[in-house]
Amino acid sequence: MTSSVPALLLVEDDTNLRLALRDNLENQGGYAVEEATCVREAREHLGRRDFQLILLDVMLPDGDGYTLCRALREEGVATPVLMLTARTLEDDVVRGFESGAQDYLGKPYRLRELLARVGALVRRSGAAPVKGLRFAGYRMDLDRRKVESPAGAPVELTRTEFDLLAFLVRERERVLRRDEILDAVWGRDVVVDPHTVDNFVSSLKKKLGWNSTSRFAIQTVRGVGYRMEIEAA
Repeated sequence: MTSSVPALLLVEDDTNLRLALRDNLENQGGYAVEEATCVREAREHLGRRDFQLILLDVMLPDGDGYTLCRALREEGVATPVLMLTARTLEDDVVRGFESGAQDYLGKPYRLRELLARVGALVRRSGAAPVKGLRFAGYRMDLDRRKVESPAGAPVELTRTEFDLLAFLVRERERVLRRDEILDAVWGRDVVVDPHTVDNFVSSLKKKLGWNSTSRFAIQTVRGVGYRMEIEAA
């Protein structure tokens, strides 16, 4: 399947940081993210496909980001590079730019700033990010109001089902009361039986093909409402 979702390569050896960053880039940024934990793995990914941006940690187990970035430039690879590192002294920053990086962000970084810088670099590379959400392999295009399964097949949802799913995904891991869901999805001025939510949740599960092996679940919280749980990639 050909996808319009910009592809990013995240090269970071810290497992917790890498997983958190991938989750934010996919779910809040709408990007497709591939991971590498070292220079060797980064090389393997770069040999298989093109990326719109490389997020590159400086300190890696089998080398450093400066050397990798410089080597890529010498080989004619023009993919933009955003360096992520705790080394923020002026000499370190200058070295990053001299090695061929387009931007340099120190750790700990602010998420909104990171997403803004990533978006700017992706746009310069000619691929604007899709306004959407991702969860458990599913993709939601918020502009076109379309949902794709992990296999790339379209999931046909009604307007209300789409809005409900988007709300559950955005507020994942939080217990949502039925009245809160009704206000967000149906609107405060619309009078709807609270149990209508139950019917729509049931319909969503069927259309998304949910089963016991799925990487997501819309859990019923008895007497309260629902909670969307999404398994980490």
